[in-house]
Amino acid sequence: MRKSESNADRKDGCRAVVKPARPVRGSRPVLKETLPPTSQLATLQDWLDFAEQMYARSDLALGQTATTAHDEALYLLLRLLDWPLESDATVLDRRVSPAQRIRLRQALEKRVLGRIPAAYLTREAWLGEHRFYVDERVIIPRSYFLEHLASGQLDALLTDPSKVRRVVDVCTGSGCLAILLAHHYPKARVDAIDLSTDALAVAKINLKAHRLARRVKLHASDVFDAVPPPPGGYDIILSNPPYEPSAVCDSLPEEFRKEPRMALDGGRDGLTIIRKLLQQADERLAPEGIVVIEVGGLRSAMDREFSHLDPLWLSSIDGSDCICAIRADRLAAAAGGRKRTGKNRRQT
Repeated sequence: MRKSESNADRKDGCRAVVKPARPVRGSRPVLKETLPPTSQLATLQDWLDFAEQMYARSDLALGQTATTAHDEALYLLLRLLDWPLESDATVLDRRVSPAQRIRLRQALEKRVLGRIPAAYLTREAWLGEHRFYVDERVIIPRSYFLEHLASGQLDALLTDPSKVRRVVDVCTGSGCLAILLAHHYPKARVDAIDLSTDALAVAKINLKAHRLARRVKLHASDVFDAVPPPPGGYDIILSNPPYEPSAVCDSLPEEFRKEPRMALDGGRDGLTIIRKLLQQADERLAPEGIVVIEVGGLRSAMDREFSHLDPLWLSSIDGSDCICAIRADRLAAAAGGRKRTGKNRRQT
């Protein structure tokens, strides 16, 4: 199992909620209070088979760590046993000690009965080769930006990627995307913004772990309210903001409701934070800068409301295509139009 396989494979949208795995045919009723006996489980394969059965019977929601019960359960078991994620198939025949059995059972009880996301049990999430600390103070990292950084699609939007000097991650959460930006643009200074001081505390842990505390600066702010425009502007304004409509958040599976709601809820139509971000971006972008936003299932809504900005949609391997880029000149033209309209109104 490769490290990258421990991430959620995005199929139904970016930070989209993947539908819970359906119970297997002929399964017993959903478990309520305790797991079946596990003393007979001797090998990792035994525990993996058992875990998959429990996932199905309890109709667990997936998508935060992996999109299949097999992948998430295997990841969880390997981490709990402290066995390498890169292990080949022979690891399935390894025997599990009595002490390890106790640990595995306790964790599965939390995952299956308590509906606690796997990432909160292991206190980690992976984006590609990069590991991030996570806990209940932050949303579990899952983003298409990893794909677009690796594929070069983001760089292709820039005049000269080697000259990127200032970038910002708005709604940074655990700091994972700010850290990916810092790794990808080694000469850039990075700002990382979040309204949640709890999330920023987690981001601080990750900056220290990645040795980026000097180059990535954390800001407590509601979008850009407390962050003035930098000299020369940002080359890249990136954001994976809260974009789920409030009604969707109300009906999320329990695992997703254990994540901070403010990291998911984008208001009545999902666009509340995005509107504010775009309104504030114009005076903060460099002349040839770009805004890139991950919007989940809001592509049609974005195209309707922001057609005048000519959003460019980046293509993803699975066809979700839920990250859009908007160029500085389009924002400037729109801002100029607003200013002229405002001036005309004052004159009448």
